Amino acid sequence: MYDHFGLFIDGAWRSSADGATSPVFSPVTEQSLGECPVASVVDTEAAIASAKAGLAKCRALPAFDRADALHRIADEMIRRTDEAARMIATETGKPIAQAQREWALSIDQFRWYAEEARRIYGRIVESRVPGGRFEIHHEPVGVVAAFTAWNFPAALIARKLAPALAAGCSIIVRPSSQTPGVAMVMVDCCRAGTLPAGAVNLVIGPTAATYAPLMAAKSVRKVSLTGSTRVGQQMIRDAAATLKKVSMELGGNAPVIVYDDADLEAALNVAVPTKFANAGQVCVTGDRFYVHESLHDAFVDGFVKRAEAIKLGDGLDPSVGMGPLINGGRLAEMEKIVAGAVAAGAKVATGGTRAQGFNSGHFFAPTVLTGCTDEMGVMADENFGPIAAITRFASEEEVLSRANASDMGLSAYAFTTSPARARRTVSALKAGMVGINSFAMAASEAPFGGTNHSGMGREGGIEGIRDYLDIKSSQMVWA
Repeated sequence: MYDHFGLFIDGAWRSSADGATSPVFSPVTEQSLGECPVASVVDTEAAIASAKAGLAKCRALPAFDRADALHRIADEMIRRTDEAARMIATETGKPIAQAQREWALSIDQFRWYAEEARRIYGRIVESRVPGGRFEIHHEPVGVVAAFTAWNFPAALIARKLAPALAAGCSIIVRPSSQTPGVAMVMVDCCRAGTLPAGAVNLVIGPTAATYAPLMAAKSVRKVSLTGSTRVGQQMIRDAAATLKKVSMELGGNAPVIVYDDADLEAALNVAVPTKFANAGQVCVTGDRFYVHESLHDAFVDGFVKRAEAIKLGDGLDPSVGMGPLINGGRLAEMEKIVAGAVAAGAKVATGGTRAQGFNSGHFFAPTVLTGCTDEMGVMADENFGPIAAITRFASEEEVLSRANASDMGLSAYAFTTSPARARRTVSALKAGMVGINSFAMAASEAPFGGTNHSGMGREGGIEGIRDYLDIKSSQMVWA
């Protein structure tokens, strides 16, 4: 499955220097999908050297040439949609329709940043010096190292790869070892862009052989991570040694507020499929559901009925609505979270156990917990799985205070039919992204990212390219 790809360094696919490989396992069958090359320190150092040499060529490319290259990459991605979607569904287990949507969102990133490459504007500022003026312009920050998680193995790479190339940077992609094939397909699509050798590089492997050399290299000037808060904190510490620029999209623990004036059916119709998409392994999904006491019972009843109707199975089956968790460790963690909540007084309205009827795979039943309190782990911490924790509230002031009682600040959501209440809620919630009557936050044209322990920097929108640029000002004086 991975034989005709491998590591991508200096414009070519290659095996690891020492021939090492590692199996990649299906979360559906728990069987090996194939052997993936594993980078050694030598390979990572070769990728760094390749990116350093490629940077000079990328910087020299005119913006319109970079834009054309990104459009060619997007065209190739469209051509290979079926291949890519099947790879996403195979490696993650997510339903094929969700995999197709992820690949489409990834294509959007290349389209968007192809146009943003043409719009890296500077400005002129009049100087107080007679005959002088300041020119402020932007330059690529340098070699970029991009670290991504397994839950959206295409979209997370595209959010870093497209703006980096648009800005004129070279990049080294280090994806999760659990989903290497998706990264390989995307990087192979980049060959259609006819970018200089070294512009895009791919290394896969353990921390000591990949992460450590990348973080230690002085020539790597920026790192971008999508991962856990714990990993982000360590990366920030490690980046400090060489003063690398950092951007972090970290964990979430999103509150969902259902006010007394909400359209209940409309809220349920989007909340349930969103909660259980990708088996709940989504950093911006709703975790904590605060439902007004007047709607609570009806909301729980509707949520449970919809959750129980979801078909579990192999994501390659078009009729499947939810696939497995990524590995056995996540499965055990779900059991631990439910057990802790029940011991603290929560009730299991549905699910709460490993899904029945499967001889293999990491399947956990869609779960709804009621009677949850803010002190319970299921409410206080991100569960990153198919668990919806539901609680009651009585007043707007109360629920906003409770929703903000978290160190996380990635996303938050509310359902209301009142424009005034919507504006108050957006203003009050401490999050980088707020959805009103919607969970659709991931779009190429809008900035994506959080505050507080959920990270820093933004991906997407006109803001997304800024983290890959340095600002330079010059004073020119003519007598």
